Amino acid sequence: MKTEKSRKPFVARSSTVQDRTHPKPSLAPSTVKDDELASVTTEDRDPMATNQGQPISTDQNSLKAGHRGPTLLEDQILREKIQHFDHERIPERVVHARGAAAHGFFQVYKSLAKYTTARVLTDPGLKTPVFVRFSTVAGSRGSADTARDVRGFAVKMYTPEGNWDLVGNNIPVFFIQDAIKFPDLIHAVKPEPNNEIPQASSAHDTFYDFLSLTPESMHMLMWIMSDRAIPRSFGMMEGFGVHSYRLINAKGESHFVKFHWKPVLGVHSLVWDEAVKIAGQDPDFHRRDLADSIDKGNFFEWELAVQLLPEADEMKFDFDVLDATKIWPEDLVPLIRVGKMVLNRNPENYFAETEQVAFMTSNVPPGIDFSNDPLLQGRNFSYNDTQLSRLGSPNFHEIPINRPVCPFSNNQRDAHMRTTINKGRVSYAPASLDGHVMEEVGPKPGFVSYSQVVNGPKIRERSPSFEDHYGQASLFWNSQTAVEKHHIVKALQFELSKVETHEVRRRMLGHLEKINGVLASQVGKAIGETIGSAAIARPTSKGTSDLPDELQILEDATTPTTASGGILKAKGLSMEVDQPKLAKGRKVAIMVAPGVSKKEIEMLQTDLKKEKILSEVVAPFIGEIPCDKGTVLATKTYANTSSVLFDAVYVPGGKASIETLLMVPDALRFIDEAYKHGKAILATGSGVELVAGTRSGQLAGGASAAKQGVFLGLPDKGIVGKFIEAIANHRFHNRQVDKITA
Repeated sequence: MKTEKSRKPFVARSSTVQDRTHPKPSLAPSTVKDDELASVTTEDRDPMATNQGQPISTDQNSLKAGHRGPTLLEDQILREKIQHFDHERIPERVVHARGAAAHGFFQVYKSLAKYTTARVLTDPGLKTPVFVRFSTVAGSRGSADTARDVRGFAVKMYTPEGNWDLVGNNIPVFFIQDAIKFPDLIHAVKPEPNNEIPQASSAHDTFYDFLSLTPESMHMLMWIMSDRAIPRSFGMMEGFGVHSYRLINAKGESHFVKFHWKPVLGVHSLVWDEAVKIAGQDPDFHRRDLADSIDKGNFFEWELAVQLLPEADEMKFDFDVLDATKIWPEDLVPLIRVGKMVLNRNPENYFAETEQVAFMTSNVPPGIDFSNDPLLQGRNFSYNDTQLSRLGSPNFHEIPINRPVCPFSNNQRDAHMRTTINKGRVSYAPASLDGHVMEEVGPKPGFVSYSQVVNGPKIRERSPSFEDHYGQASLFWNSQTAVEKHHIVKALQFELSKVETHEVRRRMLGHLEKINGVLASQVGKAIGETIGSAAIARPTSKGTSDLPDELQILEDATTPTTASGGILKAKGLSMEVDQPKLAKGRKVAIMVAPGVSKKEIEMLQTDLKKEKILSEVVAPFIGEIPCDKGTVLATKTYANTSSVLFDAVYVPGGKASIETLLMVPDALRFIDEAYKHGKAILATGSGVELVAGTRSGQLAGGASAAKQGVFLGLPDKGIVGKFIEAIANHRFHNRQVDKITA
């Protein structure tokens, strides 16, 4: 019997075809990627074959009648290859189309058996494999990563008791209270159907027409107009389960629960000017950052936190705990950190894993159950229905990325793309012909729904407890710093300036006034609208803050709240307060030209590596850059990158290098742009001259420079340490950025 390697490749039998030559199999030059692969021979590889395993000689030439004759329909190799190509795209997700994902694991710190029977939350020795997909919502697969949008944060845990899909977002609330409105929301925010404009943008008439007629969306509007909607990185983004779920313990007792993913690196964002420029410079910014960080060993980490509410406290607050447009303020229901998730492996194949993964809110293990949240109830139906359409078969659970890791069986059979070969004749239940007996049939130890008494008339009405639409929107606004409020104002000014319909703009301002009068007046002023009694307030704390008057006005702007448990502000809502200050995973641009000081570069890079901070050398050209001693490798140029793709900037010394850079406008703009965006800047030796030659250097000069995160001086450990601390600080908002034109 011939071995696999001794098989001869399939050759079409010649009949009347004149050309009988068939090239021998060979490695195409394009498949040789490095020296190791260059030594691989065809004998070391599996033979080229059809999808049915039939060896073939080549798939680079179709079967023809002669060298220049017609292609023959009998060429099954051509047909299979073309037909596979024709059908290799599955329908794009209606929402969350643009995504990136990674593998990892989750481990609970200590048992939560007091609250749940789910092993994933009760066995501290268990490392549960996870697959996490991040995504934008409104844009197509070809849109940019940095659009202002909600970010999907979907976690699939392959638990010993079946898959648990915690399908959430980076924002803890949602636009609507009832799933029946979801098609309207998405139709409104998507490109307008008459012209398919705008792509991946909420700044247009149909979206704000919908919002202006949907007051329940006002809380969510505040979140997406904040910097939460333009995260710096997936690894610096919170995740939320959004809905109220239940945890059920062994006694059948229920606690309502909210799930939170808290990033170890803290919650940080881009600023709008950065987001817009990054969309042009690198539309794959977030996806590239995820893949590169994991490849370099800078794994992304989150702690799982829960808020727990006993069943008896369901009606305790002046907001409804089942309302998905409301948070449970941490001041009232504290967060408990219960475990950690680490993403440490990139997918091997984007389509097979990231594109084909199917998340469903209805996937929960025993010990976790659903509440009566009407948005969650609708999603439980919608997700399964969507996968049937998108993946083409009820057997989508057999795709490897969706397959549970625990043993399981049932009596479901057949359907399109069934891969499991079930033995025996039983495809029904109850049954005894498969070796089972009736005594085995029962609810335990499997999933059991919480035994809740449900009664009432059939009714198409919203619960009165869902009616307050402005209280928590005001709570969110009140909880922001002055800078964050300023960004919300600027975002709404931009968005509503794109709305052409006057009446829609007026309706939106009416809603904003109910959230906060100063907010409404600031937005209205920019779009030429005035409304109600809202006047532009004057600062009451002038002289007590380093902030300019415009920001002091916003710092003082608060509004009494309702539907908030009686509190005026809440913890955890600001991205500027109580965040971890870690520089790990950040990226520093090192600005050079020929003649740069190699010693100064190496000094900085040594300290950056200790803190797991990345760096790249930017120069007038890529490749080896001559230094005062030796060379340094540049991977970016001033023409193909900018400071928006970095977290900080370093200008080392070297007289010749600085003389050159002073004549490069893009280099000067690089520094000004970094200053405008509040990023840490370091210049040592003669590099100080370059910073001094920019508008930024003039504004940051003198004793206040270090307070603004700008460090100028001799190259030593002290100044580098301060620079690294400044990187961990993320941004400096005390700069006169309005005077920078970059």
